[in-house]
Amino acid sequence: MQRSPALACRHCRLSSVLAALIVGGVAVSGPASSPSSGMTLSEFGIEGMNVVSTKASEIRGSVSPDGQHIVWGSTDREGGAGGWDLWQARLKDGRWQDARPLAINSPANDFDPLFSGDGRWLYFFSNRPGGIGGDDLYRAAIKPDGSFGPVENLGRGVNTRGDEWAPTPSRDGTRLLFASDGQGGAGGHDLFVARWDGKAFVDPKPVPGVNTKADEFDAAWLGDGRTLVYARSQDPATKPVRLFLAHCDGARYDDAGPLALSFNTAEGTTLGPVVDWNKPGELIVSGTAKAPRAGKMDLYRMKAPVAEGKAGCI
Repeated sequence: MQRSPALACRHCRLSSVLAALIVGGVAVSGPASSPSSGMTLSEFGIEGMNVVSTKASEIRGSVSPDGQHIVWGSTDREGGAGGWDLWQARLKDGRWQDARPLAINSPANDFDPLFSGDGRWLYFFSNRPGGIGGDDLYRAAIKPDGSFGPVENLGRGVNTRGDEWAPTPSRDGTRLLFASDGQGGAGGHDLFVARWDGKAFVDPKPVPGVNTKADEFDAAWLGDGRTLVYARSQDPATKPVRLFLAHCDGARYDDAGPLALSFNTAEGTTLGPVVDWNKPGELIVSGTAKAPRAGKMDLYRMKAPVAEGKAGCI
């Protein structure tokens, strides 16, 4: 299956604009080569220099609940199955090592990986043949030895003839936060939450107060949904992508403004926020800092914002 126009639009800037993009950033007190390095985050640190973050584009990193593995997606890293691929590294001697493409990659695009909160599943999207629409949401069971079971399409309860991105299960696995342009939202890609009915994720509802005529995608739960951090762009093909915060007022989310991060600017591209299940007070984001920097798009670790909202929005 060919890459869908919407998917191409989402990250089309990576191969061209990001190569020359200059975005503000600051160094941190020590490298962030692993989540267990014991460093104190000054503002942010690069994740796995030259192992995870390389000269290629690395996007949406997720750490396993036991802290022993990190997975991410790459649009152009050599050695994959073809298209966009999922990669994984393991923690060894306090650092990420042995980066390898996952065996569940296909010749099509496989992207946006995220470990479930119990470590039993890996969620991602793919436009591999046999799906329902363009980009569908999938998951694969993680076996005790760390290998993966058969890939499962999440079904028509969430997938449409359009494109679904960034599957993000709640820690207890009862809800799924994702982006879609096929659910009839406010415009472009919007954020939705589906519930687990015991067999599948079903009945997706728009996230109240967040969706606009722009594109909203790549969302992460903070405080079990009391606060969200998500990406927004007026037009991902030609405009910057920026991370925003939204706090729940008990019924809907307000717009708390951009995520406080020096390279999360109105002119840059910052996206793919994921809470570290092993260290829930920390967030991994994808972007391009002036320094430290490894390539076109790197993974950075920062302190997660405080979840200041209330329950009741999701």
